Amino acid sequence: MLIVAGSFEIKPEDRDEFLAGRLDSMRASRGEPGNLEYTMSADPTDPGRVVLFERWEDQASLDAHLAAMGNQPPPTGRAVSPTSASITIYDVAGERALGI
Repeated sequence: MLIVAGSFEIKPEDRDEFLAGRLDSMRASRGEPGNLEYTMSADPTDPGRVVLFERWEDQASLDAHLAAMGNQPPPTGRAVSPTSASITIYDVAGERALGI
């Protein structure tokens, strides 16, 4: 399994529009083969930050997703671009329940 996690810095006044403009691509990503989870969400403590969290079954699924992203229509509405982004891919060797 792979985890893709990161964040986008957005002008606080543009954050809701940034997220709304990516709803269609989030829905499409969730329907792709090998996708286990795909979420972009507002950071509740930082109005200028959007958090990205994805889980993929394997590298081939992530590679197909990244290729498909280039073929998707641009975000809906006004194009809101992040001022910066930081995204990391984590290779997961195993998992276990936290037990809470």
